[in-house]
Amino acid sequence: MLHTLSVKQMSEKLHAGEISSVELTQHYLDRISQFDPELNAYVTVTPELALEMAREADERLKNGSAGVLTGIPVAHKDIFCTDGVKTSCSSKMLDNFIAPYDAHVVALLKKAGMPILGKTNMDEFAMGSSSESSYYGPTKNPWDLNAVPGGSSGGAAAVIAANLAPMATGTDTGGSIRQPASFCGITGIKPTYGTVSRFGIIAYASSFDQAGPMTRSAEESAWMLNAMSAFDQRDSTCLEMERPDFAANLGDSLQGLKVGVPAEYFGDGLDPEVEKVVKDAIAEIEKLGATTVPVSLPNKDLAVPSYYVLAPAEASSNLSRYDGVRFGYRCENPADLQDLYKRSRAEGFGAEVKRRIMVGAYALSAGYYDAYYLKAQRLRRMVRDDFTNAFEQCDVIMGPVAPTPAFNIGEKTDDPTSMYLADLYTIPVNLGGFPGMSVPAGFANGRPVGLHIVGPYFSEAKLLNIGHQFQQVTDWHKQTPAQYQ
Repeated sequence: MLHTLSVKQMSEKLHAGEISSVELTQHYLDRISQFDPELNAYVTVTPELALEMAREADERLKNGSAGVLTGIPVAHKDIFCTDGVKTSCSSKMLDNFIAPYDAHVVALLKKAGMPILGKTNMDEFAMGSSSESSYYGPTKNPWDLNAVPGGSSGGAAAVIAANLAPMATGTDTGGSIRQPASFCGITGIKPTYGTVSRFGIIAYASSFDQAGPMTRSAEESAWMLNAMSAFDQRDSTCLEMERPDFAANLGDSLQGLKVGVPAEYFGDGLDPEVEKVVKDAIAEIEKLGATTVPVSLPNKDLAVPSYYVLAPAEASSNLSRYDGVRFGYRCENPADLQDLYKRSRAEGFGAEVKRRIMVGAYALSAGYYDAYYLKAQRLRRMVRDDFTNAFEQCDVIMGPVAPTPAFNIGEKTDDPTSMYLADLYTIPVNLGGFPGMSVPAGFANGRPVGLHIVGPYFSEAKLLNIGHQFQQVTDWHKQTPAQYQ
């Protein structure tokens, strides 16, 4: 029952010699073989690599050069390039791509001594809110196999919730760490944009994408963020600054903390049960010494439309490289060069990716740039300013992560607009580049619900401490679906 241990307990047993990393890694590989066929949470499993890295970790544990995460297995979202391992972004376009190098995040976690269990399923090119648009089929939510796990890091969230990995990496462009974390009842944090290098992450929307940890608890996320956050000169947007120890202040009191509660986050469209869970969680935070203050985010409703102009515009540019010549899938027997381009992209991309490329190309086209792209950039600034003004009155903002708990598989696939609104509360945070976090807070209709905590730039340590303090008086983060206990 090694999977029932917290990462802290695993680390203590590894360092005490009570278990080996090979034993721990093999335990998770066995569970993946047993349970993943019904969840479809992994795209690729790497048992040989995992056990080889586990043996190296055991050597470090013996010779005294091990850190807190040495020997702890990890799963990587299939968007992170991983040297010698298939990195498909869950797309037919990259179905046969073996990455020739490691993403910076992967390299840092290798350096920490974390064996790689495999690559997790996701929405194709990170475009989606349900992990249904993968070329390899949808991932299922461990809490209810009829429900989606959220997206696009749905596979990563599912493997944590089902105990098929103790830790996983995710990326968050419009909520893709926090929304699946909420749907699957785990903890996930999107750091301030620029805190974690994007080098080696297959780009979707470059001014939004940010990597972060997905774990059971805030304490575990703090340890993982410590390991994966560092300056990288290969990413021009990676901030050259000293990173704090994100786990150093996890014992700080919440006495005097000012929590901003935006009225706009509790209006029409919010599931009443989700609202009750979130308000109960905020009341629990108040018992720990915090006070709530009303704040306003008046331009909340502008966030989704501006995001769905800007992100597709960046995607249409980033994905232009996949043309069957320079990168990606190539069609068979093309009649000429134009036919090769057209059919390679038509056959290689899925429907949602094509939709966003077309929207983005349209928004950037001559005659429409000012009307759509430029206007959306102005709206982005207004949304960011709303948060900046709110943080003059409070330390953090709290609210729901998503308007509903996890929805059923197939429920929204024919209604893209309804799907996009699942990210209603998370997208504004990405528009501003602020850090945001989801911590398990309860259940609605039998499915998990997360509490959304958003802070000013570089407040990750504060968010993690709030999450940790909340998890000292609640046990939502310890609950596991019955069949995966």
